[in-house]
Amino acid sequence: MAQWDKLTELSDAYTQQLHELYDRDDFPMDVRHYLSVWIEKQDWQRAAREHDFAMVLFQVLLENLDNQHSRFVQEESFLLQHNIRRYKQGFQRYLDDPCALANTILWFLSKEKEILQNAELAEQVQLLCVEQEAMETSSQHDLERKMVGLRNEVQCMEHTILCLEEQQDEFDFKYQTHKMEAVVDEAVKKEQMKVLQILVNRLNDCRKGTLSDLQKLLDRTEDLINILVKKELVEWRRRQQKACIGSPDNVCLDQLENWFTCVAVCLFQVREFLGKLEELVGKVSYENDPVKAQKPALLSRADTLLKDLLKSSFVVETQPSMPQGKGPLVLRTNVQFSAKTRLLVKFPELNHSMKVNVSMDREAPQIKGYRRFNVLGTKSKALNMAESQSGGMVADFRHLTLKEQKSGGGGKGVSDISLSVTEELHIIYFETEFEMKGVSVELQASSIPVVIISNSSQQQSAWASVLWFNMLSLDTNDIMFFANTPPASWPQFGEMLSWQFLSATKRGLDEAQLEMITHKLFGKKQNYDTCKVAWSKFSKENLPDTFWVWFDGILVMVKTYLEDLWRDGLIMGFVSKGKEKSLLKKKQRGTFLLRFSESVIGGITFSWVETTITGEPDIKTVQPFSKVDLCQIPFHEIIRNFQILEAENIPENPLLYLYPNTPKDEAFGKYYSEKTGADSPYFKYIKTKLVFVSKENILEARSPMSSDMAQGEGLEPVNGLCGEAAELNESPHSLQQSLLETYHSDDPMLSGSVAATEEDLLTYLNNPNAFVDTDILQEEPGLTDFSLSGFNCLPQQSCGSIFQ
Repeated sequence: MAQWDKLTELSDAYTQQLHELYDRDDFPMDVRHYLSVWIEKQDWQRAAREHDFAMVLFQVLLENLDNQHSRFVQEESFLLQHNIRRYKQGFQRYLDDPCALANTILWFLSKEKEILQNAELAEQVQLLCVEQEAMETSSQHDLERKMVGLRNEVQCMEHTILCLEEQQDEFDFKYQTHKMEAVVDEAVKKEQMKVLQILVNRLNDCRKGTLSDLQKLLDRTEDLINILVKKELVEWRRRQQKACIGSPDNVCLDQLENWFTCVAVCLFQVREFLGKLEELVGKVSYENDPVKAQKPALLSRADTLLKDLLKSSFVVETQPSMPQGKGPLVLRTNVQFSAKTRLLVKFPELNHSMKVNVSMDREAPQIKGYRRFNVLGTKSKALNMAESQSGGMVADFRHLTLKEQKSGGGGKGVSDISLSVTEELHIIYFETEFEMKGVSVELQASSIPVVIISNSSQQQSAWASVLWFNMLSLDTNDIMFFANTPPASWPQFGEMLSWQFLSATKRGLDEAQLEMITHKLFGKKQNYDTCKVAWSKFSKENLPDTFWVWFDGILVMVKTYLEDLWRDGLIMGFVSKGKEKSLLKKKQRGTFLLRFSESVIGGITFSWVETTITGEPDIKTVQPFSKVDLCQIPFHEIIRNFQILEAENIPENPLLYLYPNTPKDEAFGKYYSEKTGADSPYFKYIKTKLVFVSKENILEARSPMSSDMAQGEGLEPVNGLCGEAAELNESPHSLQQSLLETYHSDDPMLSGSVAATEEDLLTYLNNPNAFVDTDILQEEPGLTDFSLSGFNCLPQQSCGSIFQ
């Protein structure tokens, strides 16, 4: 298929590019259309080099236009007849330089090929279902189309300047010839002056047209700069804020770099065009020359637009972060951190020539106790293309540290506002200077506010501040944000919580899990969209065990010990005890689910269905497992080896089906250790802590409980060798001694309950689990406020107790 035929079948986006290409009279689209077959068969490259060959093609072109005109006469197409006649007259200007026409046609054909190649590539990508790294929205498609239009206009302007120069050279040659000939005949002289006047008038019109086109080019450029700076860059900064706190937003800068560079290159070319016009004026000028009148204003406007673009093009690509930190934007004094800046206007000739310097808190707020810091380490680096995988102009700072300045006291103007260390926000600044082709601009980029701590115990609270700021603030210079902290709406808050799991484990929170959290925070409501979460409720109430401490404890446990199980959706996790009971009581015996503890920070437990003698469902729950247990044995091995000794001393694993009805081994089998029994690396833990006795208990052992614990997770665990494990021990005496270290005879919880004889003691040690007759898993009433009071009164425990 001919090239022109392919072009006419393109989609609207690429057809628009074709229209923009032919949106001028240099080479009319009508001529291209009606003579397409002949045009594509000619060797225009040869014609651009050889004058005689170009003249032959020029004459054939005119003949073809005559033939086409005759056809339109026969078809009585009056308008087309007029257009073809006008086009033929327009081509007469190439009579003396047919090579220029060949160059023009060659340029248009090459641009057509670029449009075709772009369209074909896009089609191939779509057919192969290749997902682009950045999802292109309709606005981005429109912006890309405008960029193509801008490049085409600049290229056409370059061609126009060349034509203007040729036209001026023609006038200058004839004028100088006229002066040298010294014609005496007044009639001849008058005729020559008439011709010269026509030429200078045409030159003047061409200069006016060129200046007008340059003005339109700057108008288009200004529109694009507004879109880039006020929309695209602002949206990228917001995406970067959210990405810092776990959002999966795309923050790749490659596309923005292409757009910024495209506009900057075009503006530098406009400056060159204006310089060329000034050069032409220096050779030929006349009264009321439009170039002299308009050029200074055009140059000033071009420089202003270019400087505005450059000032916005310097950004912090990678926000400050420590290698072992909880996340970016939390820095610790005397600990190295890194950051990366990038110049979105990419000029290879500037590689290693622009130095970037780092500083801090240039205008620190006058707040009582507000700390100030010095930046130490490698504070100056050159922008270069070697430290970026995509070849961008970056300065990658990897060895920076902060040191607190000595306090200088308050002084006048100091505000009474007091912020905690983890509510203080600080900004790190990066400065450089752009200098190229006579343009010099000082550039500055600033980080998103960072929180600076002095010891690791502050990291959890500092990360809470980073989460809250970047969830809510659109002003990345607002270091007084926590002086009057706004609340978060539930949709914002719930999304942020889900991001924490998504970024840590590649699986966020589902609607059911978020629903449990909403019940804890607000009670049961029809709609939570208007509910607000205060900063104090998130990070300050019920110190030291705030909502954030509880939630983060679960997150750390999942990331460290349960990531695979969580990612596979095997852990229900956030479910209340009341909801848990309502789900399980409808299921068959042996159905179990896994949930996070509401009272033990960083704890996970499981509950399962048993059946009473009367056939009623009976829900049992095990004491939560914490990192103390999970660092010794994987949770899937706990589920695999968990056993209860029935009255007949027959061990049985009561966990049969993961809720709702997946066989346990089918759900967890791929994680099991290949070794079992005594060969298992977890044998000691399994025999000492995962075998329980299910018979009438002699003793109910309880620990100090908060109101939340009294509902089911506060029984004092009594761990030790149980059942089969006791029989494997060769020295009963040593066993008694080791356990008596924890449960000695004067323990008030054992007094009056344990016989003094060795036989009775062993009977007790083999029955360590306390079952409670009362149903402690009643449906919980809706809580209007999240309260975790009492967490801190829970003594160090290990898992083991079973209760109903």
